[in-house]
Order: sequence, then C-alpha cells, then structure tokens
Amino acid sequence: MTNPVRKPAPDPTELQDVGEDGDRPSITDAGGTVARFEMAYSPSPNERHPFGSPLRSRLPSYIYLALGIAIASVVGIAYSSHGVGALYTFIVEGDRGRAVASPVLAAMIVVSGIATVLRSHMRGVIIHGDSVEMRDVLLLGLPTVRRWAWVQIHRIIVDDTKPVTRVALELWDNSYQKLPEVAKHKDLAELIERIGAARKIPTTHLSRK
Repeated sequence: MTNPVRKPAPDPTELQDVGEDGDRPSITDAGGTVARFEMAYSPSPNERHPFGSPLRSRLPSYIYLALGIAIASVVGIAYSSHGVGALYTFIVEGDRGRAVASPVLAAMIVVSGIATVLRSHMRGVIIHGDSVEMRDVLLLGLPTVRRWAWVQIHRIIVDDTKPVTRVALELWDNSYQKLPEVAKHKDLAELIERIGAARKIPTTHLSRK
C-alpha cells in the first residue's frame, strides 16, 4: 500500500483575508493552538448577549447629528431675532430667494443625522443560547442579519495577532465567516469560546509570533 500524500497546512495568517463566503481548508494543524475550557458555560436558549460596534465606528454619526442640531439651533435663533442682526439678514431674508428654506433644510439634516446614529447602532454581534447572530448595514442603509445555529459551527477561531481580538467561525461547509469588530471584543471571544467548549466545538487561537 502507498502512503497517502498529506497536503501542506495553510498559513494561519490567511485568516485575515478570509471573505464572508470564501472557502478555505481547516487551520487546525496550521500552528494555532486549540483551547478548551475546563468550566464550560451552557446558556439557556432564551439567553441573549448583545455586543455593539466600537465607539470609533459610531463617532462620525454622532458628529454629523451634532452638526445638524447646531445648524437647526442657528436657524431657530435667526427666525426668533425679529429682524435684528446679521443672522436674520443672511438666513431669514435670504430664504426668500432660495429653493429650500433654511428650517426645512435644517430639519432634513437633523432627521438624517438621527437615522445615521440608528444605523450605526445596528452593527454588532448577538450571542444567543442556540445561535450566533451578526448584524450589519448595507451601503443603502438597509440592515442585514445573518444567523448561524451552534450546530452549524465546526470551529471557533480567535485571532490575537492584532491589537483588537477578532473572532471567525469555521462553518460546517468549510467556509469561514469573520465576525465584525465589537466594543467588548475580549468578552465576545471569551463567551463564544466558553459556549463552544460546552458544545464540544474546538477553538483555535492565532497568536502573535
């Protein structure tokens, strides 16, 4: 009998370039360490643990909303000045020749700012007792939700090669799904790892060299 030819193990750093639907071989033997918790945590199916996006990803939406509120305040001051001052001349009298009045424009900016803040809060990961849920926002502002039952997860991959810990899931069809960055990234990794241990799902750690 001839000995089977073993394929070379892939570079574990390739995890950083895995797309949402990309297929890659398992990285179990690629130099990562497999972790198993002694004290596994098995939540009830009704438990829900939300992890929101980090502050730096929400900060631009807050700035835009603050700018809209500031513009609306200036317009309000101009219309309440009763014909006195440069603001009244520039805004109130200037509105007579504008296609869109300043109050309407200011209201549109404030409403769009509120919508931007709400969209930024949609992003994140929710860990359920029976599944992992990922929420994101498309380019047009439409929310998208993807959910995987724990039985669909073949392996948990915790990437510690960067300052921010990232988590990816190796699914039953050998595809990889990288979870988005969250504010409490270490808590997310620990919770997924503990639940995975309770469900006999191995965890591979990719550490810095």
